Amino acid sequence: MKSDNPDRFLMALRGCYLFSGVNDGILQELARGCRLDSYPAGHALFDAGDEADGLRIIVAGLIRVWINDEDGKELTITLVEAGDPLGEIALLDGRPRSANATTLEESTCLFLPSVSFEEVLNANPQFARQIIISLCEILRRNTHDLSGFAFDTLQVRLARKIHELAFIHALIAGGTAKFDRLFSQTELANMLGATREAVNKRLAEMVKARLISFENGRIVVIQLDELAKVFEA
Repeated sequence: MKSDNPDRFLMALRGCYLFSGVNDGILQELARGCRLDSYPAGHALFDAGDEADGLRIIVAGLIRVWINDEDGKELTITLVEAGDPLGEIALLDGRPRSANATTLEESTCLFLPSVSFEEVLNANPQFARQIIISLCEILRRNTHDLSGFAFDTLQVRLARKIHELAFIHALIAGGTAKFDRLFSQTELANMLGATREAVNKRLAEMVKARLISFENGRIVVIQLDELAKVFEA
């Protein structure tokens, strides 16, 4: 389903960190080339190898970006949420998609076609510099995440991931975080590049240490500051 709402387009662009510092005049130019698309849960936005068509900014919902190998093993690269861009690298280099993107729940995205973006970029050198700076910040963050993936234990990485997810998918009160979304052990394993069995064992250790518990299958972080000590030590 598609809809047109220029004010909503501008708000979505303004709220995306990729366009941080970009003036409203340029954002209005970009907004004129946008459209709003809605998708059901389980919808494949694109697959690895697809031709790049443009940038998506998540307005509502949750999207999983993932890769898989020839044996069918999957690794979740990231979960993209409201305000986040999706496909920013392919937007600039024009190369095929390097990962798959699938909605985990009903989602709405602002879509900016590559051709509309390029028209504004080519006409505004300062805008191009701002985009480069934003992409450099993303690269630095990815490098930091990769170092943790390479050198930290699974227990540390799992604690960090649960802590990170809690601030997005949990109700927090008095330092306790109760998740409002169920994350299966398979989903957590895919985010961490681990087996379900290994994640299950580490979760059991966290329950025994009274760092987390479960209510109706959903994670409850008993005290966020205690969980943080696992990966801040």
